[in-house]
Amino acid sequence: MHRVGIIGATGMVGQRFTLLLNNHPWFQVSCVAASPRSAGKSYREAVDGRWAFQNTPIPDTIADMTVLDAANIETIAKQADFVFCAVDMPKPETRALEEAYAKAEVPVVSTNSAVRHLDDVPMLIPEINGSHAHVILTQRKRLGTKRGFITVKPNCSIQSYVPAIWPLLKFEPVELITCTYQSISGSGKTFDTWPEMIDNVNPLIPGEDEKSEIEPLKIFGTVADGRIVNTGLPVISAQCIRVPTTDGHMAAVSVRFKRKPTVEQIFDCWKNVKTATDGMELPSSPEQFLKYMPEPDRPQTRLDRDFGNGMGITIGRLREDPVLDYRFVCLSHNTIRGAAGGGVLTAEYLCKLGYL
Repeated sequence: MHRVGIIGATGMVGQRFTLLLNNHPWFQVSCVAASPRSAGKSYREAVDGRWAFQNTPIPDTIADMTVLDAANIETIAKQADFVFCAVDMPKPETRALEEAYAKAEVPVVSTNSAVRHLDDVPMLIPEINGSHAHVILTQRKRLGTKRGFITVKPNCSIQSYVPAIWPLLKFEPVELITCTYQSISGSGKTFDTWPEMIDNVNPLIPGEDEKSEIEPLKIFGTVADGRIVNTGLPVISAQCIRVPTTDGHMAAVSVRFKRKPTVEQIFDCWKNVKTATDGMELPSSPEQFLKYMPEPDRPQTRLDRDFGNGMGITIGRLREDPVLDYRFVCLSHNTIRGAAGGGVLTAEYLCKLGYL
């Protein structure tokens, strides 16, 4: 059993980590940490009035833990074999904190974006680019560590359409246009804390368009000389829109291929996809990674976001596109697959590889 810490435990993603790690067969939460304003309180006290999951209680094993100061790395390093990091801080401060943990020989599985751009930091959707984990060896040389490293999960907005495009890479997609419809939990909020989003659509999620256009190129990239080299294609145009749903990010995608497949070939790729995690028996792996839904009005956010316990991807409405080649919609659960759940799966995968 691995002892794990949750850094940024009082935010929405940190709260989700506490739920997903409750009774986990491999991981046991040994400490929780947050900002100085929460430090010294019990976890129950620290999240009082802002626990985001009203129908699910705080796990008993965590509720009475004393929240530590996230900056107290020496203390946390004695209590945790590795940490999940979901802090809400400016990027330079987040990078400094995560690298400090890594240099203290505490591996970090991060949901943050501060170091996603670094070519020796794996940004994992384990089923797709699990082999990128091996750049950890290069990163350790840079950091001067034996055990410590940082790995990150990608932006939540891309984890609906990137899994759907990945099995089709052999047909060489060259242009991709997507519009994502992102739930309010992606901002760490609920309708109680963000009533302005009731009956509203917000066309701006700062920085999201750019992340959605760049990060897939790293995921689809290759490893050369111990570093990740981004691919050049497809060129991606993304617009990311906040919509009044609680959880679940949907994407509407149009794509052009260099070698246009048939509809039947696309269905076959989605149905028979082989992933890097096949046969590894990871506790958080969905039984089915991708599911095509033939109903003309599916997937729907409220109905289908929990497919595969929130770790599966649903796809629908595949049809020819009058401008590009094909269009379709796809859906993922943003705080499970797109955040905490993706982090837990990444940690399980790294355990299997011997990095944790």
